Amino acid sequence: MELLLLLAGSLAVTAFAKRLDWPAPLLLVAVGLAASFIPGMPEFRLDPELVLVLVLAPLLYSAALDSSYLDIKANLRPIGLLAVGLVLFTTAVVGVVAHLVIPELPLASALVLGAVVAPPDAVAAVAIGRKLGLPRRAMTLLTGESLGNDATALTAFKVAVAGAAAFSWGESVLTLVVSSVGGVAVGLVLAVVVHAIRLRLGDGVLESALGLLVPFGAYLLAEEVHVSGVLAVVVAGLYLGHNAPAAGFSTRLQEFAVWRSVDVLLEALVFALIGLQLRTVVSDAQPDWELLGASAVVLAAVILSRFVWVFPAAHIPRWLSPRIRKRESRPGWQVVTVISWAGMRGVVSLAAAAAIPLDMPGRDVVVLLTFVVTVGTLLLQGLTLPALIRKLGVRANDGHDRALAEAQVQNTAARAAIERLEEILGEGEIPDHLADRLRAIAEHRGNAAWERLGRQEQESPAAAFRRLRRQMLEAERAVFVAARDAGDIDDEILRRVQRELDLEEAALSRE
Repeated sequence: MELLLLLAGSLAVTAFAKRLDWPAPLLLVAVGLAASFIPGMPEFRLDPELVLVLVLAPLLYSAALDSSYLDIKANLRPIGLLAVGLVLFTTAVVGVVAHLVIPELPLASALVLGAVVAPPDAVAAVAIGRKLGLPRRAMTLLTGESLGNDATALTAFKVAVAGAAAFSWGESVLTLVVSSVGGVAVGLVLAVVVHAIRLRLGDGVLESALGLLVPFGAYLLAEEVHVSGVLAVVVAGLYLGHNAPAAGFSTRLQEFAVWRSVDVLLEALVFALIGLQLRTVVSDAQPDWELLGASAVVLAAVILSRFVWVFPAAHIPRWLSPRIRKRESRPGWQVVTVISWAGMRGVVSLAAAAAIPLDMPGRDVVVLLTFVVTVGTLLLQGLTLPALIRKLGVRANDGHDRALAEAQVQNTAARAAIERLEEILGEGEIPDHLADRLRAIAEHRGNAAWERLGRQEQESPAAAFRRLRRQMLEAERAVFVAARDAGDIDDEILRRVQRELDLEEAALSRE
């Protein structure tokens, strides 16, 4: 019952934030912080295994489904520098800084802290960037980083915990490599098998149901063979998302709706849980002013280490490689600054902290510092990121080129559709009025993109068509509902007709 109330409250806060056009993740954290001290509020302790399996796996899978494999492949080098290099660099820097400001915290435990707080959570940053129109490449880098950095950080966390327990570091590094390669292999094999099965099912509901099992199956299967479950989930999502056009339309429509709903629900739960951890963390660590001061230093180290890594990583490869200079344009300092500032931490850090062995020296201090870093980056960077983007004027400037490319391909596709229609007409008798209607639909789709490209302030014919057709669909829907209410038709007929109307309206809608 407590979980149900938490989910309902999280969704209510999310709806309130959307209505006011506020960042929902940040409001959820703030409300959670305040609610944690309400008398009688249940104590919500994070179970790391449940968080990783039931929350992180589906969120990463959904993000991977919605990501562009081709864009990530084209930007693999900078994404790798962020998702792997930056995570390891942050682990080392934060570990050393934490050990220096808190001498009683062993270096091995401090490195565990570094691994725990190393991976940024791009949910809030990507939401802000999408809303404010960040350049496409910047969005690809942030998304790609978020897909890979959790795997690196969780593996580094295991290595650091092993180091704290006096295991061989050489063995731990080998584990890192084997875990990564194995995770990729498990995810790819599972995705290939699932894709082959789905192509043969021929049932959209069954295909969608099978898709719901993929993130959990990929994660658990990979962890069962002691490789990276996170990487397995990401690779499976990228493969299935890239090959989604081969699936049926029903599967794509259902998966889009299902995973959007799952994203909203889990993200609301995650950020609410972050805020609700405050009372638990404070009661366990019982911090004094000296420890709070050290926490502020560690928070500064986390933020600054990203700047120290991102700026050189954006320029040094171009200086060293003529090939990179030829292939990639020089990144503006404004974009690099935005990416450097978009380093908010999330629930993965808190879940990893909760998974630290109870007998590790300084465990309570590490958990407290993790909480300070997570909440501090979310509120400090999350609240100021929109203003920074506006101040630096970082905006996508490829809108016209992308619209032109869409219009050209849409026109080619319309011609191909009409050519195929003419072939079919030559094979048999089809009424002229039906052939004319099919040609008109194809021509309308071919012209719509050009009209959007040239539209300024006045409404284009394509936009007018969509607006008027939606109003006609509403009129049809009202008639069928009234007929159902009057007993002229039953609910089965209404649902069948309503689905047809809904599909047409979905085709008219544009994000």
